[in-house]
Amino acid sequence: MKKKMPGWLSNAVFYEIYPQSFKDTNGDGIGDLKGITSKLDYIKGLGCTAIWINPCFVSPFQDAGYDIADYYKVAPRYGSNADLKKLFKEAHNRGMRVILDLVPGHTSIQHPWFKQSCEPKRNKYTDRFIWTDGTFITAMPECRSISGYCDRVGQYVVNFFYSQPALNYGFGRPDPKKKWQQGYNDPGPKSTRAELKKIMRFWLDMGADGFRVDMAASLMKGPKSSRYINKIWREIRQMLDRDYPEAMIVSEWGSPDRAIKAGFHCDFMLHFGPPAYNSLFRYETETKNKKSFFNRKGGGSVVEFVDYYKEIYKEADKKGYICIPSGNHDMFRLGSGRTDADLKVIFAFLLTMPGVPFVYAGDEIGMKHNVKVRSKEGGFERTGARTPMQWDSSKNKGFSKAVPGKLYLPVDKKGPEVEKQMNTEGSLWQTVKRLIALRHKIPALSSDGSFKVLYARHRKSPFVYERELSGQKYIIAVNPLAKKVKAVFPYKKHNSYTCEVEGSGNELKLSKSRVSIAMGPVSYSIYKV
Repeated sequence: MKKKMPGWLSNAVFYEIYPQSFKDTNGDGIGDLKGITSKLDYIKGLGCTAIWINPCFVSPFQDAGYDIADYYKVAPRYGSNADLKKLFKEAHNRGMRVILDLVPGHTSIQHPWFKQSCEPKRNKYTDRFIWTDGTFITAMPECRSISGYCDRVGQYVVNFFYSQPALNYGFGRPDPKKKWQQGYNDPGPKSTRAELKKIMRFWLDMGADGFRVDMAASLMKGPKSSRYINKIWREIRQMLDRDYPEAMIVSEWGSPDRAIKAGFHCDFMLHFGPPAYNSLFRYETETKNKKSFFNRKGGGSVVEFVDYYKEIYKEADKKGYICIPSGNHDMFRLGSGRTDADLKVIFAFLLTMPGVPFVYAGDEIGMKHNVKVRSKEGGFERTGARTPMQWDSSKNKGFSKAVPGKLYLPVDKKGPEVEKQMNTEGSLWQTVKRLIALRHKIPALSSDGSFKVLYARHRKSPFVYERELSGQKYIIAVNPLAKKVKAVFPYKKHNSYTCEVEGSGNELKLSKSRVSIAMGPVSYSIYKV
């Protein structure tokens, strides 16, 4: 087990919920907190032990809730603070954890802090955001800024969209010629950091088990900012270790080696940053003229992932966890362009790797990306991954009783359904459930088991690796190609015992010095050795 880590994290499997499209209980066409609470038994039944809920706070929803107007209050369309508190309690009663989405780098332009910061007369929130000192003075090349928004002289720096002004955490190396640039220890940044801790304490005290941190590396601006970004998160980690030792923070950083050094318990491999994650599943949607390894037609290589993963795994080992998600609300759906057989092989990989797995709601049934849906709440190309969860064959796929025109987004009338897959032997849902159960049952397959690559070749399949813990060894082999493959590689073992505990019935032969595996098309196997 890692040092100073929440005890529950080593065996956690997370389930990400986009609240507005998960389950509607009041018939307004938008998912809500009571809907999430009503589905806790489903999530637990799948085998997931923790939930990440995307932002559910007061917002004008110009970026689907990542533009917060009140950090301390649940958006009325989702319910109330009392509903969220009850959700925490009901989850805990089932032995489950709940983390919230923390957006520390920016607010909405509708936030009262920003409205007061816009005032020409100096006040408590004048320095809560980053403003230049001239309406025609832009910030700097790496910082976009908006002019002419209000009567205050200056341009405000944005973190993402124009409607998301950057909170002032300071500059790593303020330019003495630009008096508007404040340093880490100036009053404005100090006040912002204090407010961040206050927000976190508020929800932790209510029952939250931690946070997924949006754009975690974006807080400080300018040259030499990395040092101070790390300092901010290390202070947060010290607060958690001291006062909330069972709480966790996972970052949207996309560089696990850097994020874990900065104090996070976990970080995601993502579709931005180093290309290793895309090389597994997403080159077809994120990069032109490249193929992913998990492509039945071939053309991809696992080596790009392996080389990067081995490097960051060495850095993260004993310090934190690397998360390889099935997807999220910002990515093209994993199920698009793939069969259920393809997805079973992918989940066999995701759920037997080290670190903490995250399953995006709907991926367990192979929901597809809706490429025809119109943008909603600043989703743009991402909107197709945010369509309603498809529960059954009833009205609106069981998501809502509202008339179809009132739905947050349209359902996929021909898409997969939870109920049908739960009752179909050998379905994708049943396979995911079985793989999660196996991960919980076998410690070597959990977050803390060691990891060793046994066979990985450029543009070849299969990918084979070993997991081990407390003398228990398992070999995992995945073949995403639509053809038979073989692999032979050195492997020292004192006996020839082997048993496939899960998989497609592929043949593994084990001697004292080598292993040979013959695999069928689009298949996987997990062997105890």
